[in-house]
Amino acid sequence: MNYDVIVIGGGAAGLMCAIEAGKRGRSVLVLEHAERLGKKILISGGGRCNFTNVNASPDNFLSANPDFCKSALAQYTPADFIALVEKHSIRYHEKKLGQLFCDLSSRQMVELLQKECAIARVELRLNCQVRDIQKNLSFRLETNQGDFHADSLVIATGGLSLPKLGATDFGYRVARQFGARMTPTRAGLVPFLFNPVDQAAFSELSGVSLKTAVTCNGTNFRENILFTHHGLSGPAILQISNYCGEGDMVSIDLLPGQSAMEVLAVHRRSNKELKNVLSQFLPQRFAQAWCARFAPSKPMNRFSIVELGEIAHRLHHWEIRPSGTEGYATAEVTMGGVDTAELSSKTMESRRVAGLYFIGEVVDVTGWLGGYNFQWAWASGHTAGQFV
Repeated sequence: MNYDVIVIGGGAAGLMCAIEAGKRGRSVLVLEHAERLGKKILISGGGRCNFTNVNASPDNFLSANPDFCKSALAQYTPADFIALVEKHSIRYHEKKLGQLFCDLSSRQMVELLQKECAIARVELRLNCQVRDIQKNLSFRLETNQGDFHADSLVIATGGLSLPKLGATDFGYRVARQFGARMTPTRAGLVPFLFNPVDQAAFSELSGVSLKTAVTCNGTNFRENILFTHHGLSGPAILQISNYCGEGDMVSIDLLPGQSAMEVLAVHRRSNKELKNVLSQFLPQRFAQAWCARFAPSKPMNRFSIVELGEIAHRLHHWEIRPSGTEGYATAEVTMGGVDTAELSSKTMESRRVAGLYFIGEVVDVTGWLGGYNFQWAWASGHTAGQFV
């Protein structure tokens, strides 16, 4: 069976590419190894799909080559995808910081993509496992549903994150098969694990959340952190995880925008316990655990000015050194991947193999939390769809 284009991967990037190629009159086949399309779309945003971010710009993405994403993001903007959402009369809202969510369900986003595929006459095959790929004049794919041939082959198989949804290293294996270089991969947007000392001090706080500013390696995010049974999660932690290497120290400001010393000084002559003073500004359970770990609570009038200064400093600079992360099992994205030096930023085509394209998460481009990675999927898919 012969096609102009075969796309491997029925997620956000793959379906967008297929739609755009189909609009150009190309015969397009999408092969998805799972039993349904867009499984990652369906669980995103707590089931409401944070489908883009109105503030998306190249500054919100990490890559060994920070300039690589500029072309695709300029070719297809958040406004372009919002127009598609509005075309299908899907109601949406901005939650915070430019993050757009469906009002009802992530299923609406998958249905939108399926409808656009139907309009563009894209053929979809589910439960289709690719066993072998060969390239002569064209690409030949051997699958459990027969052999397929195409002039252009698009790899949109994602990364290693969330293996429970079927994530594999398939895309990386294809890249290596055709000689492409890879940048090291690791889990991104992922919770931290406590070291043994912090685990003993804070393991009972699971579910406690507080507003903070988190810093690592010169990058700062002001968002909530969330305690888990084994460490820290929440938007600020997920964001900073992309900037934190193994063994790096993370600094947490527990009173961002306030002066901890002024807060403490107001109560300096009081007989209130330190933990009770801090409980006015921080969750009570956390204030108690934090004091037990760093400043055994006693009446405020029994602390010296020097001691209060040290406590204030630690409140603004609570330093933790994670023992690691929860890994790909809970990571929202995979950092690293196909080296962008192997691809044309204008077309997403391999510089080594004519007709071979890589898009989406399989490429070494990773966005922040908050709809940015979907925007990269739409943009990179749209870009490749203009040339396959």
